[in-house]
Amino acid sequence: MMDGHIHSPYCPHGTSDSLRNYIEQAIDLGYHSMTFTEHAPLPESFSDPVPEKDSGMSLHMVEKYLQDVQQLKEEYESEIQINKGFEVDFIEGYEREIEGFLDTYGPSLDDSILSVHFLKGQKHWYCIDYSPDMYTEAANDLGGISQLYTAYYKTLVQSVKAELGKYKPTRIGHMTLVKKFQHLYPAPEGWETDAAALLKIVKNYGYALDYNGAGIHKEHCKETYPPLYLARQASSMGIPLVYGSDAHHALGLGQGGHAIDKKLLTL
Repeated sequence: MMDGHIHSPYCPHGTSDSLRNYIEQAIDLGYHSMTFTEHAPLPESFSDPVPEKDSGMSLHMVEKYLQDVQQLKEEYESEIQINKGFEVDFIEGYEREIEGFLDTYGPSLDDSILSVHFLKGQKHWYCIDYSPDMYTEAANDLGGISQLYTAYYKTLVQSVKAELGKYKPTRIGHMTLVKKFQHLYPAPEGWETDAAALLKIVKNYGYALDYNGAGIHKEHCKETYPPLYLARQASSMGIPLVYGSDAHHALGLGQGGHAIDKKLLTL
């Protein structure tokens, strides 16, 4: 079992469970490999739109995070493979700052994810998975749910195509995160066309996908990111899929795994 999307006590909106708690839980679950992908610090010139300003870890904690993971990686090397990484946000217009961060820390990383959480409306920036209220605000600013989906997939395509340097992550995080609140706001007709177009671009670039179980436990989602039929479509195209629990606490490891088709995973 490999889990390629795990957070840590360095996540300002997660729990205080220690790195060791996560590792021991992973061993108990029978994991053979795990990647800590803490939310990378947001670009310094970008203003986090969530009220708590806690979407990414603090820049001054990055060295400590990497040192702590490295120490435990060596300590547990006979029991489990531990990878150092980040979940890096792609934010349109901030590519050079993102590239600078990756140039600085990329040489010490083993594995990372590139995700889209933030969209720019006509008036403001929005973190679309923060809350139903912020999702509603984003949709209203962009002109409706259909326009929100279009903007999300346009930004995902930009993230794949973006020039972010030699250390750019090549696995795309939770490609259907825009559906997190689908039971409150049903997906617009035809959204699958944009998703299918994204898969073609991911394939052309030789990238992989995060097959994320966290959505199963979100009360307004209740499915994996991406859902099974899209995961099967990606697999049929030869796109690697890597399971990610997206755990923000130790007991979150393995979440949604029962809904994941293990035959599709790259292990």
